[in-house]
Amino acid sequence: MNVRQTMKARRTLTAVALATGLVLTVAGCGGDGGEKPEAVSSSKATEGNEAEDKPKGEEPKAPEEQVLAEVRGGADNTTLTINTAVRDEGGFLTVSGKVKNGKGGSWNPTPWRGQEKELSGNSASMAGASLVDRAGKKKYLILRDTDGRCLCTQFSGAFKADEEQTWFAQFPAPPAETTKVDFQIADMPVAAIEISDGE
Repeated sequence: MNVRQTMKARRTLTAVALATGLVLTVAGCGGDGGEKPEAVSSSKATEGNEAEDKPKGEEPKAPEEQVLAEVRGGADNTTLTINTAVRDEGGFLTVSGKVKNGKGGSWNPTPWRGQEKELSGNSASMAGASLVDRAGKKKYLILRDTDGRCLCTQFSGAFKADEEQTWFAQFPAPPAETTKVDFQIADMPVAAIEISDGE
């Protein structure tokens, strides 16, 4: 093979290599599975816009709490809300909810600790709460430990005007056939509540 043929063969190989490289490059750029690049960009832009459309500083709203009972009254125009009354396998009934000061000024729930001498050390608390099973003609007092401390919320001092706090109180569970009881505390109206069974 002379020099001229060698040069011609090299040029041909170089041209073939360049053509193959261009074909592979074009194939690599165009390998989108039939999707248009604009559609992908548009989708990403939409996702970005959705994030921008959401109001900043707003938390997602939680589902509304169920309300078993709500009573208002007493000398201080207090609102007592009961959200749950759950019987557990250990033989306890836990009642929970919220209490709101409607007095317009400071309110101290000290009278809610009850009249019993044993509960006097519970200060401002739910210690004076009780349940009444009218069908079974039985009253259930709040559970307490050997030192007389109630198994209930003890509030940290007085409520400010319109202040609301959560609370709980534990009682011995009525028999399984009892599904409704009356909740009572201090001079508040009686609240009829339905018991549910825990897991």
